[in-house]
Amino acid sequence: MKAKPTPMFPLGQVLATPGALDTMSELGIAPLALIHRHVTGDWGDLGAEDQQQNFLAIRSGLRIFSSYRLTASTKIWIITEAERSSTTLLLPDEY
Repeated sequence: MKAKPTPMFPLGQVLATPGALDTMSELGIAPLALIHRHVTGDWGDLGAEDQQQNFLAIRSGLRIFSSYRLTASTKIWIITEAERSSTTLLLPDEY
């Protein structure tokens, strides 16, 4: 399956860690651009099996995970909780 142009699931409250916000600001990356990719099914650098898990998670109410490589050494993760109460942008070492 490919990313769809419209949201595929509710995000709940959108949050970001200070580290994620600082990193995106330093790199000139808009958080909303990554959130849009996440909610429309573009899960970034995940392999095919992890992407399939996300499609299953949408249907079965499990956690949805995205990973975006911003530079050779920098990633941002986005996690939407299973109950869809919140979506968080964070650095992997903040998990």
